[in-house]
Amino acid sequence: MAKLLKPALVCSALLLAGCSSINPTNWFAAHRMDIQQGNYVTEDSVARVKPGMNRSQVRFLLGTPLLTDIFHANRWDYLYRIERPGQPVEEKSLVVYFSANDQVERVDGQAFPAIRPQLDASNAIGQAKQ
Repeated sequence: MAKLLKPALVCSALLLAGCSSINPTNWFAAHRMDIQQGNYVTEDSVARVKPGMNRSQVRFLLGTPLLTDIFHANRWDYLYRIERPGQPVEEKSLVVYFSANDQVERVDGQAFPAIRPQLDASNAIGQAKQ
């Protein structure tokens, strides 16, 4: 029995060293992808939507709405949901309300922060010299 214990320990150590994760709960779990659903709407694009705009202008700025309800024809719903393994589900909802003459009345809800390019020190110095 002692002769088999040493090779078994060596084989176990080699098998564990080849694993990318030492967490045993993840060894037999299937790979899970990020699941995105809906419209990714930023604060910049929402700020451009002004009262009085028509539906085609809103569609140009925000994209096609995820929900258009025939029972509530005066509103467009922009929903976004993302599921990432090991992280809480992230959801945002934005509603654009239209008046009877198909012009924007108001916008309610949440949007994602605008993505701004980050300048590193080398770019800032190069731009300062120009």
